[in-house]
Amino acid sequence: MAVKEHVGKKAKDFILRDQNMKKFQLSRFRGKKRLLLSFHPLAWTGLCARQMKSLEKNQAKFDSLNTVAVGLSVDSVPCKEAWAKSLKIKNTRLLADFWPHGGVAKKYGVFRDKNGIAERANIIVDEKGTIVFIKIYPIKELPKISEVIKFLKTMNR
Repeated sequence: MAVKEHVGKKAKDFILRDQNMKKFQLSRFRGKKRLLLSFHPLAWTGLCARQMKSLEKNQAKFDSLNTVAVGLSVDSVPCKEAWAKSLKIKNTRLLADFWPHGGVAKKYGVFRDKNGIAERANIIVDEKGTIVFIKIYPIKELPKISEVIKFLKTMNR
């Protein structure tokens, strides 16, 4: 299924562990919160660090928009734990899509088979569990968090 074809469909449920070994299950937010799934290729890279720091920096804004923002990559939990500490990320959950390798990225059509990593992408899931926004960015381009926030604000109207 092409990525654009996912918009309007129910988000596929998944369970992943975050940097603190806590389970994150998408369906537990259904009926309560919106989700921003912010995929990045790999931890320990400068652009990915800036992408995750932008989620952390804008957490209060996301909270005001009834949205939980999480970062996802194919890295392992111990890798995510060390990276979060190095970036001083305390509130944003960094999810390990490690095993099966890139399984969630594959479910959402943002896995790069050629490289074994996720695309740089933002996916918004509404409170009903429906995918309402998907954007894949060039791998060397920092996603504009302002466009995500702008889209979330339009959902409040």
